[in-house]
Amino acid sequence: MKKKDNLTAYMFLAPCLVGFILFLAFPILFSFVLAFSDWDLVSGIRNIHFIGLENFKELFQSDIFYKSLRNNIVYTVTVVPLTIAFSLLIAIILNDKVYLVKPLRLAFFTPFITSIVAISVVWLALYHPTQGPINQFLMALGVENPPKWLSSPKTALGSISVVMIWVGIGYGMMVYMAALKDIPKDLYEAGDIEGAGTWNKFRFITWPMITPTTFFLLITRIITSFEVFGPINVMTGGGPAKSTSVLVFEIYEQSFRFYRLGYGSAIAWVLFIIIFLVTILQWIGQKKWVNE
Repeated sequence: MKKKDNLTAYMFLAPCLVGFILFLAFPILFSFVLAFSDWDLVSGIRNIHFIGLENFKELFQSDIFYKSLRNNIVYTVTVVPLTIAFSLLIAIILNDKVYLVKPLRLAFFTPFITSIVAISVVWLALYHPTQGPINQFLMALGVENPPKWLSSPKTALGSISVVMIWVGIGYGMMVYMAALKDIPKDLYEAGDIEGAGTWNKFRFITWPMITPTTFFLLITRIITSFEVFGPINVMTGGGPAKSTSVLVFEIYEQSFRFYRLGYGSAIAWVLFIIIFLVTILQWIGQKKWVNE
């Protein structure tokens, strides 16, 4: 009877286990092998040539890699704190007695669940240097030479950052609203008795109570920021002059445009190490500011 129960359990587990092996475990192991190999995808599996650390040597001598890494860091440092800050601000406002809370909450959350390709196409039209509504509005105000946004290396990455902040606010807002509702009202009542103002109540009550939520959002948003690809691929294609190229886009370009899967896999593993180290540092640092 026990063997029959075990067999039944294994049968239920089999689809998930097979899916895990085929679509997660095997690709990870295969990419690790490819990182030390030279393979162009079209030449067949038998033509994989082991070349040791050559991919990594080339990677760390590449100006494009360092530029993509720098763009990724600038994007992360810009998008993550601003997204979290705006999410918290909107969550606090909507958590008070505000009219039309549900429609407003839906309006802020909708971009997060909308296809990033559709969003990128819409913003591509908004950012058009001559016919776009943004520059049309600026010219109506008397601005003779409005920014070229996605067409200029100086503004392209910032323009994409604005889009992704707007997209990410809804998710952070919903998470923060859930956290704010869990804060005991007795703490605010005690603050009122002590004569605490709005800022002091936020500083000494709200913020300490939501630090675990902030820590969660910080980790997930940083990981997501290092994985950004869709808007860059649709809106700029990594340009102009590689000003918006990031690590994931470089992985895609090397692997599926130039068919250098070994080199692309090497970039992927370097990206994994970067994300892993950043996450470890955050876990170590959380003890100093996260209220448990």
